[in-house]
Amino acid sequence: MRLFVFLIGKILHYSWISRTFAKILAKYGLFLLNMKRNIIIILLLGLVMSSCGSFTNLYKHKVADKDYDYLYEAAKEYYTAGQYTQAITILNDLITILKGSDRGEESVYMLAMCYLKDKDYTTAAQSFQQYYTSYPRGKYTERARFNAGKALWISSPESELDQSDTYKAIQELQLFLEFFPNSSFRDEAQQIIFDAQDKLVEKEYDNAKLYYHLGTYLGNNYQSCVICAQNALKDYPYTKYREDLSLLVVKAKYEMAVNSVHDKKGDRYREAVDECYAFKNEFPESSSIKTVDELLEKSEEALKDLPEEE
Repeated sequence: MRLFVFLIGKILHYSWISRTFAKILAKYGLFLLNMKRNIIIILLLGLVMSSCGSFTNLYKHKVADKDYDYLYEAAKEYYTAGQYTQAITILNDLITILKGSDRGEESVYMLAMCYLKDKDYTTAAQSFQQYYTSYPRGKYTERARFNAGKALWISSPESELDQSDTYKAIQELQLFLEFFPNSSFRDEAQQIIFDAQDKLVEKEYDNAKLYYHLGTYLGNNYQSCVICAQNALKDYPYTKYREDLSLLVVKAKYEMAVNSVHDKKGDRYREAVDECYAFKNEFPESSSIKTVDELLEKSEEALKDLPEEE
């Protein structure tokens, strides 16, 4: 009986300790975890700063010693390890020192690749251009010309913004195809050109739509819509926006006829009719055929109501 009472007492005692410990953990556990995490972060930052300091000190020491062989190999190691900032620091100094040698050529190309992989596409394009200008028949000229165009394409912004880089990418890749018509990058380069052209057309299409929606506000914006759309079709006849642009021309020509002065209505409606038939011939399966048929019918009815020309 005494043993039983003793055991019950121990159980209650340890149970109280467990409950007390649980309360302490519940109250201070999160704090302890956060403290542990902060210590880990501080240690990692210390390692990073130490690493950066080690790199800087070693780099300065090797430059002072003019140990360019070591720096060249170090740049390659940093590049392979994905530490592009360190590789860029070294290579920017080496390309002048090693100019004219095999290592100099490879250093220029490796520097350009560092910028590309580091997603500094504008500087990458400039560095690739520097390479193939300095080494027009170099070991990496084909890749450099292709990557210069590709980097410019990647850096080009959305269609509503300035498209200077898009134009440059197209020009760069067209020259690449002229120099290397049988390149293994040929298909990719051609596809980028098509995509870049479509981006330019998209910008013109958006401008044409804006003119259309402005209508007769402060002038004949329908005429501007037609000109903008037709220029895009002329410059990029195989664009994926061809049907959309053609439909916009049909609608704008019809609105021009509706809003014309009486003396010009006949000619304008006839132009609208011609555009309707041209659209139907080129896009017989279009989902917009019904819209075009309605505009065609309205235009032909309007022509019937006009007095005959003397």
